[in-house]
Amino acid sequence: MDLSQTEVAGTFYSSYLEVNRESSGAIRWLPMCAEVDSIVANKDLFDQYNIPLPTNYAEFLAAIEAFEALGIQGFQTDWQYDYTCLETMQGCAIPELMSLEGTQWRIAYESGDPDTPVGLDDQVWPKVFEQYEQFLKDVHFQPGDEELDFSPVTVPYREGKTAMVRDTATFAQSITAEDGVTSVILPYFGETAQDNWLLTYPMCQVAVSRSVEEDEAKKNAVMEVLMAIFSEEGQKAVAAGAPVLSYNKEVSISPSPVLQYAQDCIDSNHLYMRLASTEIFAISQDVAHKMMRGDYDAQGAYEDFNAQLTNYVNPEAEEVLFTQKNAYSNEFGVHGSAAASSLMNTLRVANDDQIAIGYASVVSSPIFAGDYTMQQIKWVMTSKNDAYRAEYTGAEIRRIMDWLVNGKEDGSNPIRHRNQMPVTSGMEYTVTETERGVFTLGDLTVNGQPLEDDAVYTVLLVGADTYLEHPSFCNCPMPEDLKAKREAQYVGNYTNYDCIKDALAITKQLLPPTEYVTILPDG
Repeated sequence: MDLSQTEVAGTFYSSYLEVNRESSGAIRWLPMCAEVDSIVANKDLFDQYNIPLPTNYAEFLAAIEAFEALGIQGFQTDWQYDYTCLETMQGCAIPELMSLEGTQWRIAYESGDPDTPVGLDDQVWPKVFEQYEQFLKDVHFQPGDEELDFSPVTVPYREGKTAMVRDTATFAQSITAEDGVTSVILPYFGETAQDNWLLTYPMCQVAVSRSVEEDEAKKNAVMEVLMAIFSEEGQKAVAAGAPVLSYNKEVSISPSPVLQYAQDCIDSNHLYMRLASTEIFAISQDVAHKMMRGDYDAQGAYEDFNAQLTNYVNPEAEEVLFTQKNAYSNEFGVHGSAAASSLMNTLRVANDDQIAIGYASVVSSPIFAGDYTMQQIKWVMTSKNDAYRAEYTGAEIRRIMDWLVNGKEDGSNPIRHRNQMPVTSGMEYTVTETERGVFTLGDLTVNGQPLEDDAVYTVLLVGADTYLEHPSFCNCPMPEDLKAKREAQYVGNYTNYDCIKDALAITKQLLPPTEYVTILPDG
């Protein structure tokens, strides 16, 4: 549905709607809450060495030089990732991208016909690559840094060995609260403070089905819902304490202290919404890495990026890897999610483990019957999972399930909704819902027989610890002795997507689901 003439669209700063405007004038997506992704500075280090926090690009470079004279890395980031390449490439040239020519190009690109893709223009984008080339030199990029991922960058930052990194306001807030490293957001710097910008992206975006227009009562109801969602109260609820900003004119979400040194950008509405599409992500990473390795100068990078953009083919969306015969719903039924069970059964069988346990939402969509490409497999399995293998006794498995199910004495609860209940394969369990959203673990069985406390089982664990353990979320840390026994199955560049791809090479199908959980009535 075209939302451009609705009351809710009128609550937005027009510049943030322009990036979603089609050439016809239609706007079909509305952005919710601005995540801030910019330069994070260790303020404690700046204070310790009496180095002023920079307010423009020249001062940013002076700070890098001052720290490196002290043996401290001035700036570093996790260059390996596509989002880092995309954001630093755009971040160092936001004034160009926000110019009239840059905005006109973006509208043409965003609303282009897939059959006639829009290439880079010859006014704005050559300047972007020139500035990116200079930026890499200015931050003292070294050969090999393109392989840096998250931990080798954030650990030295936590230890005071790196002064500035590229990351989010959420990261800055978390490091300040949990590690005691006072961290603040700095903008992407221009020549003067008036040229500084924050790079942002929406927490999510909202669209409305065109069929709503067919029923005036339904349309009015939907518009009322949208106004509630994008109200100050609605956006604060969505933000849930995260340090975000708003794209709406009359919504004031009090900025976190980590954003205090970016207040000028906030006041002047210098919030740039990153340009992000499947192809832009992939091409940014490829071309940026070629620049980092010295394969291209700015002109060569511009030409290659343009050639790839106008002839882009996503290899993950083309090759059919397998044909799924049966469909499974991701709705949580009386015995759990069929789709999640299918995935965990596939991983367990392919890896020849006796028991598999998935936690913290391992599946994000239903499983359909038909041809699957790699891109479609990625849509099934949630992205931020780790996989571990261990040998646990039955008694230790009971403790793992206690960690994942039972409410704790301090009120912490690992299950915020039923889709976060553990998904087991090779083992079944029962729970009792003692009050709404609070569960107590019951029986554990293997092939219908009680789990043996003294027996040793090979166990595959798939999930994300962070959500369960973080004090701002579930606040349910895994017992350290159980954590110490597991070994990471993903090493190097091996990902959960590699894992499911390898599993499907063995099983040829996402296997049928099983009834892994039964919720018993209380009393």
